[in-house]
Amino acid sequence: MTTATNNLPMPWAPTEIPSNLYKLANPFTATVLENRRLTQAESPNDVRHIVMNLEGSEYRYLDGQSVGVLPPGTTDDGKAHKLRLYSIASPSVGDDGHGKTVTLCVKRALSKGHPPGVCSSFLCNSQPGDTVNLTGPVGKAFLMPPVENGHMIMIATGTGIAPFRAFLKTRYNQRAHETGQSWLFFGCQTQQDMLYADELASYDPNTFNLVTAISREQQNKDGGRMYVQHRLQEQAETLFNLLKDERTYIYMCGLRGMEPGVMEGLAGAAASQGIDWDSFLADLKAQHRWHVEVY
Repeated sequence: MTTATNNLPMPWAPTEIPSNLYKLANPFTATVLENRRLTQAESPNDVRHIVMNLEGSEYRYLDGQSVGVLPPGTTDDGKAHKLRLYSIASPSVGDDGHGKTVTLCVKRALSKGHPPGVCSSFLCNSQPGDTVNLTGPVGKAFLMPPVENGHMIMIATGTGIAPFRAFLKTRYNQRAHETGQSWLFFGCQTQQDMLYADELASYDPNTFNLVTAISREQQNKDGGRMYVQHRLQEQAETLFNLLKDERTYIYMCGLRGMEPGVMEGLAGAAASQGIDWDSFLADLKAQHRWHVEVY
């Protein structure tokens, strides 16, 4: 269980973290309720918002956990396709508000010279009424701050926004009375690839800050493409003033390739504030305030 630091109160710490309620040997068969495209028609990237019905199951999850998906069929050598994990994009109460649905944010995996991703294609092609075998949930570390009025710094690219959609829905619904600041640094290729823009625009501008890095449309100060690490450096003073507060938690989620650039950006931001990043990061980790989920 995530622990607070310096004996801070933990009114939001879960008393139980659900784990592997459904396994490979006994998956739950969920039914697709909704499948809509999130990226605009002009975008070559096909990203889907997929909602599934959990009625009739014991499935429950916390914000920040992941679900396992078992795609149907077999490989060329007759073996079952491998389980794939997806970060859950809905809050623990579900998009239905009663915990009876689970939502995924899925990009159709297409790469030159390779066949399309089996599981992502299966999910992106699904229609309402189709069934999906689910396992899980899994994950015990990538959870919301367990302190009241905690601050969240969230760094995401692409579908890495999924757990942060869950965090923000909980923060501005179930925990709307809180005063903690929420910063989301989100990177995408073009405006057509901006995910959940309408939802993000609805949150309280007094406590929610959205900073976008649109790599193919914006330039950094050196004239190159704009990535989230450049935005982190621009906000260095604000970020490190927040991170000095023991109620601030920082999260990173997205493709594994984003991590080196983000780490470089944070190191540069720290240096601009006269902070030794390696030492500061070690303290964040020791205090359970540093969380990374890359894939």
